[in-house]
Amino acid sequence: MIYDYVIIGSGIIGSCVARELSKYQTKVLVLEKENDAANGQTIANSAIIHSGHDPKENTLKSKLCVEGNKMYDKMESELSIPLLRTGGFVVARGADEEKLLESLYQRGLSNGVLDMSILNFDEAKKLEPLLTKDATKILSLPSTKVTYPWEVAFACLENAIKNGVSFEKNSEVTGIKKVDDIFILEINYKTQVQARNVINAAGVFADQIAYMIEKDIKYQIKPRKGEYLVLDRKAKNLYNHVLYALPTSQGKGVLVVPQVHGNVLIGPTSSLLDDKSLVSNTSSGIKQIQTDVKRLVDHVPYELNIRTFAGIRASSTFEDFYIKESIEYKGFYHVAGIDSPGLTAAPAIAKYLIEQVISEKLIKNENFDPIRLKKKTFYKMKDEEMKKAIQENKAYGNIICKCEKITEAEIVDAIHSTIGNDTIKGIRKRARAGSGLCQGGYCEGLVLKIIARETKQPLNQINYYSLDTPILVKETKVKS
Repeated sequence: MIYDYVIIGSGIIGSCVARELSKYQTKVLVLEKENDAANGQTIANSAIIHSGHDPKENTLKSKLCVEGNKMYDKMESELSIPLLRTGGFVVARGADEEKLLESLYQRGLSNGVLDMSILNFDEAKKLEPLLTKDATKILSLPSTKVTYPWEVAFACLENAIKNGVSFEKNSEVTGIKKVDDIFILEINYKTQVQARNVINAAGVFADQIAYMIEKDIKYQIKPRKGEYLVLDRKAKNLYNHVLYALPTSQGKGVLVVPQVHGNVLIGPTSSLLDDKSLVSNTSSGIKQIQTDVKRLVDHVPYELNIRTFAGIRASSTFEDFYIKESIEYKGFYHVAGIDSPGLTAAPAIAKYLIEQVISEKLIKNENFDPIRLKKKTFYKMKDEEMKKAIQENKAYGNIICKCEKITEAEIVDAIHSTIGNDTIKGIRKRARAGSGLCQGGYCEGLVLKIIARETKQPLNQINYYSLDTPILVKETKVKS
């Protein structure tokens, strides 16, 4: 088979592009080198749908951020994705920072951000009780929202598959060449895939993919690591808004971000790396978070910290998003350097790529169905709904993850869904089993047994996440 389009990468960008292409009469394949979709930048970021106040005027970042923010409201209804409408506060302390805040306000106006206002300390303190006493003026950004990034990617990819797109994981692109009008992609150093067009949405590896076929590209990916803390759901309602410090050349700085499931995210740090896979936490990074967050709030309950994590952002030497067709090879498209606000801009990036960059005229898919339905979370059901669910499926009556109140039925659904997964972390991403206070200490063994049962695999072949990462190595307690 020759595909019309092969998309390299299944993060939020690749998944949004796949869904956008499924609106047309095209044969599309999404290739993912990892053992799951949404495993790079998409799984480790701040989860914010930014207003568009920060990107420089007259850039793709500013244009597509504001457009993408608006598109999330429609995606919420069509794809059943979670949105938390927190609004955002940018905090200034003292006269010098107030001048910078005013310039940020003017930038927001230029970018088309709606409903902004500047509050004094007393006005903001009423809305955000733990706001630092050093704050003097606050830029209020009502259009700021929070989502669940990999849930958005899963939803877009599932909907794309429903509309005819194909998806292959564990499929690393190891070579690309063009013969006549066809791209030939080597997968895992052995198999080949043919396509008329290739879309490079490989995140931090976008430049490496590009160099497989091109001699000269206009950007280099400079990976930037950010470290985070996660507070337990007991911290819910301590902070009501996404809280920003004034941005610097390194980014938006350490933030306080209420999450859709009740946790609070604090971070990220920002440090340039040479290693694109180095996602470990450091003591210096955690100390920096604890120091920098004092610019925003007077109190953080660190005793509620349940985990730390780090992610890599695809910062680029090109100062804007790089969304262009190859100069050397017609039909090869770069979607690269998509750092912040990439999550926000993702749906608008996909639309811009298809409508403004791709040169061929595409025919609409009249059978496109925009709807992706998701079952209601069990613990959010009303009593009568719970009783009915248990009557129809007894597995709903078996709570596996006590912290997050996740049932056996929900774990089984996560294993067998359209882009289901049979790993511990894959189930955590989909069903949240193991995401709570004990971080899987109670339920991980139970999840392991359910995966083994449902997939008919031995317990010692169940992976934590990537291939060849078994949870169990050998039996240590045996009868003599």
